[in-house]
Amino acid sequence: METVLADELREIAENSQTLKVHQSVPGGVHCSGKLQDGWLLNLHSRIASRVLLRIAQSSYRHEEDIYRLAVKQAWEKWFGVENTLRIDLTTIKSPLKSLNFTTLRIKDGVVDRFRSETGSRPSINTHAPDIRIAGFLDAHNVTLYLDTSGEALFKRGWRHETGDAPLRENLAAGLLRTSGWKPGMPLLDPMCGSGTILIEAAQMVQGIPPGFKRTFSFEKFRHFDQAEWQALKDAVHITPPPAEPLIFGSDISGDMLNMTRHNLEKAGVTFSIPLHQIEAQEIKPPVDRPGIILTNPPYGERIGVRGNRHLQTDELASQFYQALGATLKRRFPEWSVFVFTADLAVPKLLRLKESRKTPFYNGPIECRLFRFDMVAGSNRTRQPRTFQNRQQ
Repeated sequence: METVLADELREIAENSQTLKVHQSVPGGVHCSGKLQDGWLLNLHSRIASRVLLRIAQSSYRHEEDIYRLAVKQAWEKWFGVENTLRIDLTTIKSPLKSLNFTTLRIKDGVVDRFRSETGSRPSINTHAPDIRIAGFLDAHNVTLYLDTSGEALFKRGWRHETGDAPLRENLAAGLLRTSGWKPGMPLLDPMCGSGTILIEAAQMVQGIPPGFKRTFSFEKFRHFDQAEWQALKDAVHITPPPAEPLIFGSDISGDMLNMTRHNLEKAGVTFSIPLHQIEAQEIKPPVDRPGIILTNPPYGERIGVRGNRHLQTDELASQFYQALGATLKRRFPEWSVFVFTADLAVPKLLRLKESRKTPFYNGPIECRLFRFDMVAGSNRTRQPRTFQNRQQ
């Protein structure tokens, strides 16, 4: 999601005179600015997973090179011995044999720095730390970051109820942006589950920042200005509810719809989203103008409903998708339909030709966002009639 993340960050940067968005890299986007710009990104980014503050970077050959880099940094400027600590390490093509040992050496460098400067050291807490330090290794270089976010940003602070396999909030936001949906456009999720796509869209309609109801690691940093942070949050303008609903959801499960209603309330959405208990293949357009259908149907790898069977061999699934495809062609002319799934056979089962497919990952699962453009009338091109003159 690097491309859509960069687009989103440029929109956020319009509210800052110092935040600059630079190049995208595999797995992220480089930015620069004041520390308060990091607060702004944490508060407003729907797509980012974390906002990492780069502390140091150098080349390395051995674990001791990484230790020396860690022990040289003035960690005491950022947090104190009273704060608990966690170290996370990710690598691409690193020649080092033991990542656990490398992580340990980063930790040793940090605590040895505190011992030399203060005579004491922070404690380690891997479950709920105050401060997280992230290390990244490629084949030649190591970079050390302070994690300004803490808990991953997809944890918005409102979710209390989920289904068997809820879509991550930042992934739902990325799907919405990739689909081209914007507030004011009709949106329907006919397999809404616990409502993640609907809630992300509804918060966008009302201008509710994704980080409005949660806390962040930067609040534990030294010299954190609570008043300035509160002023940043107070500057948020919540849009009044729309006069008419343009976001709609349905699901076959009444329990899931009740869960969606509860989650909408917890997420601060103040307008009603019409929800209907109905099978997806029975849906009808909720408004009289074209819009976007965006949905994440259950698939075997995600919740194990189909065990180890491939979707193409599942007769019930084949019947369902065939019926859904017929419904889309018959009832939704001029709509754009987006299906997010790990089952690459979905277009064939829907009997629709995708106009675009965008690769995504849902955790470790490789997925696709398929786009289908519904046309008015039959999807099949009519064959011209042929005539043959015969001599009588």
